[in-house]
Amino acid sequence: MTTTEIKEIIFQNDPYGMDWLRPDFSYAQTKCPAYLTAHASHIREGDRIFTTIELTNAGDKPYFSHVGDIAVAFPLQDKYEDSRTCLKKRCHTHLFMGGNVSYIMALRMGGEAPHLGMVLTEGSLSAYSIERDIAKMSNDRGCFWLHPSAMEFAPGETKRISWTVFSHTGRTDFYEKLEELSRFVRVEAGRYVLFEGEKTTVTVTPAFPAERVLVNGQELAPGADGSYVFEVQGDCYGEKLFWIEADQVKTNCRLFVQKRLEELAPARCRFLARRQQYTGAGSALDGAYLAWDNEEDTHVYTPENDYNGGRERICMGILTARYLQRPDAEDREELEAGLRRYVAYVKRELVDEKTGKTCNDIGMDDSYERQYNLPWAMEFFCELYRLFGDREDLLTACRIGKQFYGAGGRDFYSIELPIELLDECLEKAGLAEEREQMRRLFVEHADRICERGLDYPAFEVNYEQSIVAPAADVLLKVYLLTGEEKYLEEGKRQLEVLELFNGCAPDYHLYETAIRHWDGYWFGKRKLYGDTFPHYWSALTGNVFELYGRITGDETYRKRAEDSRRGVLPMIFADGRASCAFVFPWSINGVRAHFYDPYANDQDWGLYFSLRARDSIRRDEDEAFYADYRIQ
Repeated sequence: MTTTEIKEIIFQNDPYGMDWLRPDFSYAQTKCPAYLTAHASHIREGDRIFTTIELTNAGDKPYFSHVGDIAVAFPLQDKYEDSRTCLKKRCHTHLFMGGNVSYIMALRMGGEAPHLGMVLTEGSLSAYSIERDIAKMSNDRGCFWLHPSAMEFAPGETKRISWTVFSHTGRTDFYEKLEELSRFVRVEAGRYVLFEGEKTTVTVTPAFPAERVLVNGQELAPGADGSYVFEVQGDCYGEKLFWIEADQVKTNCRLFVQKRLEELAPARCRFLARRQQYTGAGSALDGAYLAWDNEEDTHVYTPENDYNGGRERICMGILTARYLQRPDAEDREELEAGLRRYVAYVKRELVDEKTGKTCNDIGMDDSYERQYNLPWAMEFFCELYRLFGDREDLLTACRIGKQFYGAGGRDFYSIELPIELLDECLEKAGLAEEREQMRRLFVEHADRICERGLDYPAFEVNYEQSIVAPAADVLLKVYLLTGEEKYLEEGKRQLEVLELFNGCAPDYHLYETAIRHWDGYWFGKRKLYGDTFPHYWSALTGNVFELYGRITGDETYRKRAEDSRRGVLPMIFADGRASCAFVFPWSINGVRAHFYDPYANDQDWGLYFSLRARDSIRRDEDEAFYADYRIQ
C-alpha cells in the first residue's frame, strides 16, 4: 500500500498494540535549506514500511549541503513514564549513523518482541540530533532528527534517502534482517577502548560478495570465511577513526586508545590533589574536592545540589583512597596528605561519625534529604578502612548503613550500595556482630526487590538504567552472601531488562554504553539535555555483568563487563583532567552538541570502577604483590 503519510506503526501480533511513533512529531518530516525541496513517500507491506525522501535542487546553480543542513524526523516512543507503561509500550532507541551503513535498533523496554528496526537502503547518514520538551526534564529523550551526509546537488538534481522499517525479535534477528534488507557491512572490534600497548582486531563482514574492501584507503585480503580482518595497535593516546569501504558501500568504526590505568589513575589523583582540592583557611570548604571548570581553570561550587560540596563528588575521595591502596602508588605522601585533609572535611561538614547521619552539603546541611548520598559515604569509609586499617571508619560505615535503612532504604534502589565491600571488610576486622546486623539489612533489601519484581519505583527519573542496575546489583550481591537461588534467579531477570539499555554499534561512544540523556544538564557547564555517550553511571551495567559472569562462570558477561567499564574511561584525559559527560548528538534543540562538557564534576566513579576491578583481578593473580601491604 502506497501512502503519503505514516501516522502510526503498530506491528501485527503485538500483545500490547504498541504504537512505536510518538504523536507530537510527524514521521519522515523533513527540514532542509530553501535551496532544496523535499518529498516523502512510503510503501507499507504488512510489518514493513519502505520510506523514501526525495531531495531536489530546483535552482539553476549547484548546491552543496553539509551535515546538519538536512534533518528527517524519526519520532519514537523513547520516554519514561511509570515502569509498567515503559516495559510494555516504550522503547530504547539505539542509533548508528554510519554513512551508507546506518540503522536504528529500537527495543521494547521490557524486552518482549516484536521490536522495531530501521535500516538505510539508499543514501548516507552521518549524525542525529534531538528535539525535546525541556518541561519534561529527564523523562523524555525527545524526537530523533537524522542528518544525511554532505552532498553536492547539480542544478535540478534529485537525490534520495531511503530506508526500511521492520519488526524483529531481538538483537540477533535484527542483524539478520539488516543483511536481508540492505547491502549491510558488519564491523566488529575485539575492543573499542584499548590501553596503550594493547592491540585488537577489527572484522569487516559484507553481507554480499565484495570485490574490494578498503580501510583508510588500504585494500584488505579476504579470509576463508569471507570476512576481512585488520589489526589495530594501541600505539598512542586518542581516537582512532577507520573509514571502511566495501564495493562503494562506505561506513566507519571508532576506537579509542586510553592511557594504562597505571598511568591514568595517578595522573587523575594528582590533578585532584593539586587543582580540584580547595584550600581556604577558615572556609567550610577547606579540604573539599570540588568540581572543576576546565575552560576557566577554577573551582566550581554553588549550593545548588549538583555543584555543591557533597553528593556524587565524594567519589574523588573514594578514588584516591582506592588508588593509595596500591603498593606502587606514585606521589604517596602528597596524595595521602590531600586525602587526610578531605577526610577531615567530610567528618566536619558532611558526615556525623557518631550517628552516621550523612548530609547533602557543607555545614551538615540536610535540608535536602537524599538517600543516594548514604551508600556513597559508606563506600568512602570502607575504602578508608582498607587503606588505613582504622576500625572506627568501618563502624562509621555501619552507622551510615543503619541510618540508610532506618530512613526507608529497603524501598530505595541505591546506586552503588557497597554490600560486598562492607561485608569483606567487616569479616577482616573481626566485627562479627556488625557483619550479621548489616547482612540482615541487606537480605531484607533484596527480599523487597524480589517482591516488587519488575514494578520499578520512580526516583529522580521515572525509569532509568540506574534504577534497574541497582536492583540487579543488590540481588546478585545478596546471592553471594547467602547462596540462595531465588536472588540469582531474580537478579538474572533484572539483568535481562538492564542489558536492553546498552548499545552495540561499532563506535566506542556507543558500544556497551547505556542510554542516559539528562546528566549533561544536571552536572555540566553547558546544561544541555541529550544523550550522554558515555556517562560514568553507564558502567553500573558493567559492574552487574561482572557479578553475573563471576557467579555463573559466563565469560561473555566478563568480557562485556570490561567493555562497559572501559567505555567510560575516555572521560578521563591523559593530563588528569576530566569531563562529567560527552553530549553525543549533533545538536539538541538547535544548539550544537557532540562535545565533552567543560566541567569535571562527578565522573571519577568510572575510573574507580576500573581500578577496583583491576585490583581485584591482580590480587587474585598475584597475592605476593599485596602481601606486605597494610590491610590483609
